[in-house]
Amino acid sequence: MGTVLITGSTAGLGRRVAADLAASGWDVFIHGRDPARTQAVARETGAAGWHAADLSSLQEVRRLAEEVGPLDVLVNNAGVGAGTRRAPRRELSADGHELRLAVNFLAGFLLTRLLLERIAGRVVNVASIGQAPLDFDDLMLARGYDGFRAYAQSKLAQILFTFELAERVRRPAALALHPATLMDTRMVRESFGAARSTVREGADATVRLIADPALDGVTGRYFDGLREASADPQAYDPAARRRLWDVSSALVGLAP
Repeated sequence: MGTVLITGSTAGLGRRVAADLAASGWDVFIHGRDPARTQAVARETGAAGWHAADLSSLQEVRRLAEEVGPLDVLVNNAGVGAGTRRAPRRELSADGHELRLAVNFLAGFLLTRLLLERIAGRVVNVASIGQAPLDFDDLMLARGYDGFRAYAQSKLAQILFTFELAERVRRPAALALHPATLMDTRMVRESFGAARSTVREGADATVRLIADPALDGVTGRYFDGLREASADPQAYDPAARRRLWDVSSALVGLAP
């Protein structure tokens, strides 16, 4: 048991994980965009506290980092779905970055780096089995935009970051996972129309990466549910990982 911050924890997977951990004695901090809703979910789940911030804004991410105290685990779970096939639309963040890359990856990249010295145990990045290689010449997908590719690229970026972070620091450990395929969440229903698995399945896999002592010392790994798995080949390219780290650092205003 310990202290954990779960971004995007007012609904879906994040909320279920938060409730499970709080029930087992963890000090859980809920995160969401809307203060009233976030506070209500913290109360309903038995969380120790809450933070409200819009992760589509790097300024808001920095403010969140300033508010957060020491953690045992940071879970980067907040995300934007692929949108709908009928109405694909390229959207930009408050900082002018492609929205899915900004929220799904850059926010967690910045938050993790700002909190790095305050995280004692693990960083868990909630990624996806849906992965697409990053095109560094068009990282913001200004040409031929597709929401599903944008989503899949942002999720692979999380995995590249996980592996590179594990190479650069010994602690905290860095782990990524695909929790479950097409869980029954609003995001999935809006993007795909139907679910194939339950939030319960995804929560069990995520809680394991957060809390299982058998994973102490394990870092730089990707899991599909409860099993270790292989990610897209680009994740195993050291040059691609370093390039993403350097590009992302410049985008969020940090030194490499």
